[in-house]
Amino acid sequence: MAAACGDDSGDGGDGGGDGEGEGAITSTTVESDVDEVTTGGTVVVALEAETNNWQPGVGSFSNPGTNVARAIYDTIAARGADGEIYPYLAESIEPNEDLTEWTVTLREGIEFHDGTPLNAAAVERNFAVISADDSNLLGVLAQVEEFRVDDELTYTYVLAEPNVAFPDYLTGATGMPFSPDAYDANPDGFGDEPVGAGPFQFVSWTRDNEIRLEKNPNYWRTDANGNQLPYLDELIFRPIPDEDSRFASVEAGDAQVGQTLRQSFVRRAREAAENGNMQTFEAIGNNGGGAIFNTLRPPVDDVRVRQAMAHAIIQEDLIEILGGTGITPPQTQYFSPDSPWFSQEVADAWPQHDPERAQELLNEYINDPNRSDGKAVGEPVSVEFNTPPDPSLILTSQGYESMWRAVGIDVTLNSVEQAEHIQNAIGADADPPFSGNYMINIWRMGANEDPYITLEAAFGPWESEPTNFTNYTSDNVQEQLNVLATSTEFEERYAAVESIMMEFTEQIPNTWTAGTATALYADNAVRNLAGWTIPGDVQGDGVMNSTVYWSEVWLEE
Repeated sequence: MAAACGDDSGDGGDGGGDGEGEGAITSTTVESDVDEVTTGGTVVVALEAETNNWQPGVGSFSNPGTNVARAIYDTIAARGADGEIYPYLAESIEPNEDLTEWTVTLREGIEFHDGTPLNAAAVERNFAVISADDSNLLGVLAQVEEFRVDDELTYTYVLAEPNVAFPDYLTGATGMPFSPDAYDANPDGFGDEPVGAGPFQFVSWTRDNEIRLEKNPNYWRTDANGNQLPYLDELIFRPIPDEDSRFASVEAGDAQVGQTLRQSFVRRAREAAENGNMQTFEAIGNNGGGAIFNTLRPPVDDVRVRQAMAHAIIQEDLIEILGGTGITPPQTQYFSPDSPWFSQEVADAWPQHDPERAQELLNEYINDPNRSDGKAVGEPVSVEFNTPPDPSLILTSQGYESMWRAVGIDVTLNSVEQAEHIQNAIGADADPPFSGNYMINIWRMGANEDPYITLEAAFGPWESEPTNFTNYTSDNVQEQLNVLATSTEFEERYAAVESIMMEFTEQIPNTWTAGTATALYADNAVRNLAGWTIPGDVQGDGVMNSTVYWSEVWLEE
């Protein structure tokens, strides 16, 4: 295959948060642990939240939902421990010379849970559904001008423009085939009773309580020793939004695996592992926390104000508030230090705590007779900062407030429910549309996808890219994005990423606190959570974002 989206520097070696001591997270994958497996048994997984629907194109498969979706649906492709994209349900994924066509050849003999064959015609019927006007995948699939069936197992995505990163989409909902027969029989209810080709098949779903899955007896994969997968008989996923309750459910044995995206609970799981009470598998990846600026909204439309606010921040203090000291390093860019796209030059250039420089920049703005907020010369800068009502985020926003007030900025904190927080950032009803209904939001940024996918979504033309929440872009950003879309040369693509990141150290479309630490914590009897593999004995990317593939998880007697 296929998509050479990085270099070979990702080690993917032993490591992970195994409770061996205090220290920053450096790896997410552990060696596969399937030499002497025990088959059978039930594992209950406590998730951060419920998912609205289980149909690709309708369901919001965030960190909790992805865990369930990966049990029901296998993906066309998957990300390895080295960051590369490998075929999974596919035998191969190949581009044409100018990267405007990607041809997928499926493996033979795979069936959906209802016995419908997985072939090119089935994926074509899926494509019609997930590219419809009401699909949440429409934005991704708008670049596909034609879906062409080449033969029984081969099909081609014909793109409007070159995109070297296209196979990355096939690791998520875009690449999760579902039974077209089951969908056609019940299109409105398919998301309540999903039928995929994954290792577990649907049994029942009680919304906000549990989704129950059972072993797929006709699953297509075996392990490296020829044993039939999956190992477990049953998987049950339970949404438990309260962090304390979720953690307690694993401690009490009501669940065997728990999920967290909060640094304080990553630490709590680590402490429990050090005491031998459970095991924990940690990951950071490229996702990081911070604050986003709406660069169309005064006074943060002025780069001097944004630079001043960046210089006012003490990252280490914010990390301490989040409970991440010793777990997560300060973030300076969209890529973590263990990413092949990380730049030390960018890290060195990121604004450091410098209150004197912050006040110089603010004074320059305050005394500018043409200041963008329309206030009189000499009046202080006033900003509004929004955060969801999560206790740790409220404390963090108060930390920001204290630091910004220390350099003379008048700060108003607003508590905004999570759903409204996101909608305000999108700003579909703003004037102009998609310009955002906020000034500054606390936010998570970045992903482990190819940098073109991450950065194009975040900094493409804001008039046509609703996920450009900061509304920031530039001629240089667009030029470098074009390089990322069309070049297969790592050095050329790395230079493009570094150019964009260097621009951000000056333009500050967002600030950073630290990488977002995540963890799956589990009863010691649960084996091989982080050791899942891709066909061909390729190591998967472990517990990245506290999500895994479940077919090779087993339960020790």
